[in-house]
Amino acid sequence: MAVEQLARVDTLTFDIFGTVLDLGGSLAEPAGRFIAERGSAVSGQQFWKDWRDRQRIEQYQDNLFMLGHSGYRETCRRAFIYCLRLHGVDFEYADVASFMAIYDELRPYDDAVSGLRRLADDGRYQLVALSNGEQSYLEKLAQDNIGIPFAHVISVQNAGAFKPHPAVYRTAARMMGREAAQILMVAAHSFDITGARACGYRAAYVNRYNLPREESPYQADFEVADFHQLAERLLN
Repeated sequence: MAVEQLARVDTLTFDIFGTVLDLGGSLAEPAGRFIAERGSAVSGQQFWKDWRDRQRIEQYQDNLFMLGHSGYRETCRRAFIYCLRLHGVDFEYADVASFMAIYDELRPYDDAVSGLRRLADDGRYQLVALSNGEQSYLEKLAQDNIGIPFAHVISVQNAGAFKPHPAVYRTAARMMGREAAQILMVAAHSFDITGARACGYRAAYVNRYNLPREESPYQADFEVADFHQLAERLLN
């Protein structure tokens, strides 16, 4: 990132699900057990891939249909049920409801916690969680699962839409009292990077999944593999 672009940045907004929290590491194995107990031979990893992809479709549909923010865990539940049906797994709704409590146990990536602590200890930037989860749920995860003192925890509920709807990034900037160019969006999902950049944010792509960038004019200012590299880039 050019020095003049970085010079105005004083706030870092972090995606939480999949960027800070290890969704696959937290959910694939329990999902595999759930479907194995019901006679499925599909691996937990394959089921998780389908589940994650479907969850994004659920959120995009809410945006396209202008249904508002139906709830992060609700889109996860709907996607889980879709994938059970996709793979021919019989289920009871009560069992799915019990299983979804696993979302209270999501674990962070080690590099995310250490990188965030380094950034917090340095004090150069305001750290903000900006994510698709419900407000109270995000606050619980930030305190109990991540343990980082974010200056603000902002749910997309405030915008009434899921990422990457432009209202998310514009609402967050207004809530923080920042111009878009003062904010650097940090995410492991290229759609989040593209959405933020289209709204004037700067952006850092934490490409922990080794995925390609979007074919878009709205590119990340720089790319790193993890939060260790992110801290090095921002603090040195």
